[in-house]
Amino acid sequence: MYGCSHVYPRLASFPRTHPLRREAAGVRYYLTISEAIEDSDEGDRIVVHPGVYNEAIVVNKPLSLIGAGPERVLLVSLSHTVVEIGKLLTNVSLSNMEIKFDAPDEMPNVRQYCINIPQGAQPLIHNCHFTNTSFCGSCIYVNGKDANPVISNCTIANANNVGIFVDDYARGRFQNNNIHSNKLAGVWIKNYASPIFRHNEIHHGRDVGFFIFQDGQGLLEDNDIHSNRIAGIEIKNEANPIIYHCSIHHGSTGGVYVHDRGRGQFIENKIFANTYAGVWITSESNPTLRDNEIFSGLQGGVYFFGGGRGILENNNIHSNTLAGVQIRTGSDPIIRNNQIHHGLHGGIYVHDNGLGLIEGNEIHSNALAGVWITTGSQPVLRHNRIHSGKQVGIYFYDSGGGVLEENDIYNHSFSGIQIRTGSNPVIRKNKIFGGKNGGVLIYNSGEGILEENDIYGNALAGVWIKTDSNPILRRNKIYNGKEGGVCIFNNGRGILEDNDVFNNKLTGVLISSSSQPLLRSNRIFGGKAAGIEVTNNGGGYIENNEVFDNNFDGICLATGVSPVLSGNKEYNNRRTLEDAIQRGKCLYSISGDNSFPMHDFYRCLTCSHSESDAICVSCVKACHKDHTIQFVRHDRFFCDCGAGALGCDCLLTGYKAFSSPKVNSRIHPLPQGMGSQQQPSAPPIQLNTSTS
Repeated sequence: MYGCSHVYPRLASFPRTHPLRREAAGVRYYLTISEAIEDSDEGDRIVVHPGVYNEAIVVNKPLSLIGAGPERVLLVSLSHTVVEIGKLLTNVSLSNMEIKFDAPDEMPNVRQYCINIPQGAQPLIHNCHFTNTSFCGSCIYVNGKDANPVISNCTIANANNVGIFVDDYARGRFQNNNIHSNKLAGVWIKNYASPIFRHNEIHHGRDVGFFIFQDGQGLLEDNDIHSNRIAGIEIKNEANPIIYHCSIHHGSTGGVYVHDRGRGQFIENKIFANTYAGVWITSESNPTLRDNEIFSGLQGGVYFFGGGRGILENNNIHSNTLAGVQIRTGSDPIIRNNQIHHGLHGGIYVHDNGLGLIEGNEIHSNALAGVWITTGSQPVLRHNRIHSGKQVGIYFYDSGGGVLEENDIYNHSFSGIQIRTGSNPVIRKNKIFGGKNGGVLIYNSGEGILEENDIYGNALAGVWIKTDSNPILRRNKIYNGKEGGVCIFNNGRGILEDNDVFNNKLTGVLISSSSQPLLRSNRIFGGKAAGIEVTNNGGGYIENNEVFDNNFDGICLATGVSPVLSGNKEYNNRRTLEDAIQRGKCLYSISGDNSFPMHDFYRCLTCSHSESDAICVSCVKACHKDHTIQFVRHDRFFCDCGAGALGCDCLLTGYKAFSSPKVNSRIHPLPQGMGSQQQPSAPPIQLNTSTS
């Protein structure tokens, strides 16, 4: 190249008169890079020919240093920073070189750099390779106000400390670089430094990919950050970068770790396949995550703990092994308008006094509960759609609490909501429907206030209250159940006040097995069976209710029960059972084997010795008139004779003896599902050992 200075030790060692040297106008040859810089003018180009240059250089004027390649051009120093750029220096460029600080074995902790870019310096660095064996110095150190290099297509690798360190208000543009296999972070950003990293690959670090701390800032855009031993990005101490459109994946610990009052904005990133959580947020940190996809984590999606805060908005969080979002130990984030779905565990898990506002999300198709709330947690869930889970919609247990308001909770394989073991949430103005195992299940000393909810179209009961539970249900609509409205059994209690319970396929309210609720001022109507039934030592207070337009009867009391009744109004109930008996019809023709009308039932000792077999009075008269008959009691049952389950033909229904496959469906004073014994009662959600 003419018009350039050449660092070419082989030619420079010859005399100027040597035929191989033949210097043309403007061409000079030098033994060292330092000599060439010293002898150059501003704006000169210095071509460095292949070889190993054991020197530390100072660039103190505008010029270009160009490695001639394609063979190796290596600058190496054992004692000082390899390349020092002068302060405030612009119009400097370096390209096509390998720059290495090689700390001597006796001084491994010397703080020196491959290149130091101080205040105001703005070099252009292209296609260089940087390595630093010092345990203290970084490969590239950019520091000071208005330090603003452009570093592109470089490799920064195998440092014993940090790859790139941007510090003290420095800036810089770093693009298309390969930053890998550094012992500490690939990049440090600190103390109001605000660089731009775009289209880089940061990977296989033995620590984190990016460490942004002590008020560090900057923009990370379209980077591929992967396979780092700890997090892909770590943010702490009021650092507040913007992370946009990056891929953060396959971290050996996690994807993103924000702690100790870290902040940051994460926008449109893909965070996936990290070993632990995709994002960890703790210790008063408050980042914003918006429009990200967080998926396929080997544990959870986003994990808030230790007082973490932040905003999760419009993210797609899916297919994680544990919870999509976990909130614990005083953390109080805002989770808004996210899709949280297809988790192999639950959707959102709030525990150990977790808080949070969970608003406007669609939470669906998770393997366990859509939302778990436990151990003193008190989140607010509002305007969410929680649906199509393989277990329950929302699960409160072990003193879980909080507020559920105006959510749609539907189409779960278990019930829509389960409340147990001291949990006491407020559940208000929700729609709870399509549960395949009931609408709301309250059991094992569960509590809660349910107000102004629409609970409808659920299989089994709309609301179950059992095993010493004591909730308050007020001003709810419980209707169109595929079996019953409210089922209270196994010592269930509670207050039901001013509710509308209507158009359910079976009993509106069933009280059984020593339960003692208070029913006050409810309207129970339009049911396909009875309005209220009390059986099997059930009791309680039933006062000032309106019970009307039910198919079987209004209030039905089994033998031996003694609830306190006062001020109730029963009217327009159709008494279908009495009409059937008067016309000589078998009650099985009215009930089938899916409901259990309350009437006198008998046992035929001639046809059966089983205490569970029952026959109605019509079959006593028509089918068993010459048999030995025993009156049992007034209670809930269906007629086994009419079902073809006894040893004689039923003359009223036409079923032959022993023709029914349901020979074990008999007297039913304590229902498993308001109706069919073929349906199991709603089971408690199955917990793994880590959360039970």
